[in-house]
Amino acid sequence: MEYYDLTSMTWEEVKDALDTIQFAIIPIGAHEQHGPHMVESCDAVLAERMAKKLCERMHPYAVVTPVINMGVSQHHLNFPGTIALQPTTLIAILRDMIASLQFHGINKFLLLNSHGGNQSTLNLASLTLSKELSVEIYFAKTTASAKHSIKEFITSPLFGHSCEREVSEALYLAPELIRPDKITKGTIQDQGRWKQLRPGNAIQGYYSYDEMTENGCIGDATKASREIGERIVEEALDNLVRELSQLLKIRVDVQ
Repeated sequence: MEYYDLTSMTWEEVKDALDTIQFAIIPIGAHEQHGPHMVESCDAVLAERMAKKLCERMHPYAVVTPVINMGVSQHHLNFPGTIALQPTTLIAILRDMIASLQFHGINKFLLLNSHGGNQSTLNLASLTLSKELSVEIYFAKTTASAKHSIKEFITSPLFGHSCEREVSEALYLAPELIRPDKITKGTIQDQGRWKQLRPGNAIQGYYSYDEMTENGCIGDATKASREIGERIVEEALDNLVRELSQLLKIRVDVQ
């Protein structure tokens, strides 16, 4: 399928595409450890692949921008190779990208995020930059809306990082991210304050990821499959297309 991708277009092609483009998709990932069996660019690559698939579905009304390939990852820094942005840095990058695209006539934006550590920063970015720049900014986690498939296929009580869900998504979207001979379960630390500080608890706060898992992953990636990844990704895309079509009043085919 055809879609508009700024990284592979000339300025003349962009100028013509602006006749129909109504919003921009900004993929946002991270550069951080993903255990023994996934490479550190995982979140950035998955965000970009999801953004392109969504852009295909929303053609000719959407354009996908270059991916922001680093994110708020301070909690992974005790594992070698992780690069972390300060929340203010990520917001500054978004401000400059959005202001540039606004100059070209784009006034609506979807921040498509694949890294949980970015979510609170994107919430703040949506609030502050929408008002500051007089634009519409929305944000979404790439596959969080695939609730039926996740409930059906993901059985680990603790999942969300280099687990059966994320490895399955990668097997469908970007299998080159995976070291097949290294796939393993998360080695969860039985004790520690991390249990009290997890999302959804009465008290939440910062903790380093190695407080929770010795090998950097959670869940059970040995249960991952390409088929599960396809079910999750496609359900999420269906839901994102449906919601965006309603929100932005765009007519596209919704499956």
